Amino acid sequence: MSAIEVAGLSIDGPHGRLVHGIDLRVEAGEAIGVVGESGSGKSLTLKAIIGLLPRGVRIAAGTVTTSGRLGMVFQDPLSALDPLTTVGNHVIEICRHVRGMSRSAARARAVELFTEVGLPDPVARLRSYPHQLSGGQRQRVVLAIALAAEPEILLCDEPTTALDVTVQAQVLALIETLRRDRGLTVVFVSHDLAVVSQVCSSVVVMEAGRVVERGSTAQVVTAPEHPYTRSLVDAVLEVPRPGEPALTHPGDAR
Repeated sequence: MSAIEVAGLSIDGPHGRLVHGIDLRVEAGEAIGVVGESGSGKSLTLKAIIGLLPRGVRIAAGTVTTSGRLGMVFQDPLSALDPLTTVGNHVIEICRHVRGMSRSAARARAVELFTEVGLPDPVARLRSYPHQLSGGQRQRVVLAIALAAEPEILLCDEPTTALDVTVQAQVLALIETLRRDRGLTVVFVSHDLAVVSQVCSSVVVMEAGRVVERGSTAQVVTAPEHPYTRSLVDAVLEVPRPGEPALTHPGDAR
């Protein structure tokens, strides 16, 4: 059984259809990217998979089937975190209520997770509030929160959009390391094909709520078939092959 099976998924909003008959199959351990501009339906598709569609938006047709526990990393870590709660408590409460750990065991697990995602001085970070951390550190906290439930599937909704290029590369490398070490299935949503190419072996391209192209990352970035996909490729000066560390964006040339 695949980790994720989406068949004929259509999503409606208050003013009409937003996603039109999406089919998506993700095998266990695979990393797949879903790319498209704002409004293409990529994030709605991701939220439908985990069951977090916004109020007033609903699945109108189709099915979503997953095998395994899901975790999600959101685009804006500052809004995803409770500003009145320490980042340590975010993780501790998940360990207690989802994993059934005692408070002391949950605290120890939080330190382990903060270490795993590369937070400096993880014991001290337990007492920090979200506003006291940098954007990259907050995104690492959100990753730790997602991992606290021990998911088999990790859904990433543009997790590097608000980060500068250097921190972005670090977070992408971290996600790839976690996928490999934990055997995670990853669905990575982004408007940036260069970013997706760093962590995903295959790509689905969405435009106006429809899939317009799909294939291996190497195939899609080197020989795009659809005009919209070609426009995404042209939006970056250089799209690295999967596994290459360098990221080059149009703004980097200035």
